[in-house]
Amino acid sequence: MNAMDFTLRAYTPTDNAAILRLFRETVHSVCLADYTPAQVDAWASHSLDADAFCARFLTDYTLVAETGGVMAGFASLKNNGYFDMLYVHKDFQRMGIARALADALEARGAAALGLTEIRTDASITARGFFETRGYAVQKQNAVASAGQLLTNYTMVKHI
Repeated sequence: MNAMDFTLRAYTPTDNAAILRLFRETVHSVCLADYTPAQVDAWASHSLDADAFCARFLTDYTLVAETGGVMAGFASLKNNGYFDMLYVHKDFQRMGIARALADALEARGAAALGLTEIRTDASITARGFFETRGYAVQKQNAVASAGQLLTNYTMVKHI
């Protein structure tokens, strides 16, 4: 697969079930390389409040990547320049989808929102991806979730 094989489109509330499924499956498979099973369970619990989880997408700039009618990834950017989410389905890793989603969100941040920087809290798994895009680690965090501590990194990119 290459960039010609998938399309980006705006999020709609009808995407909620697919986004939630993609989020859970990605965290429980891809992120196991960097986090324990207990940590990924805490991060992407099956008891996660779907309505609360998806409510942010109504106010964020959220894009979905699709290929052949299947959701391959999604990403969201808050109006204050916080790159909130970026997830690519486990079966569509390393195919340019994360890059395309990040390019689109960063362009939106710079052009439509007039931002000079974008911030994110990147997982161990995502840190390298963001570093290759010019994000610099500001600090390492230990985030408590359901009795587990998860490491992530506050990162900033000047645009």
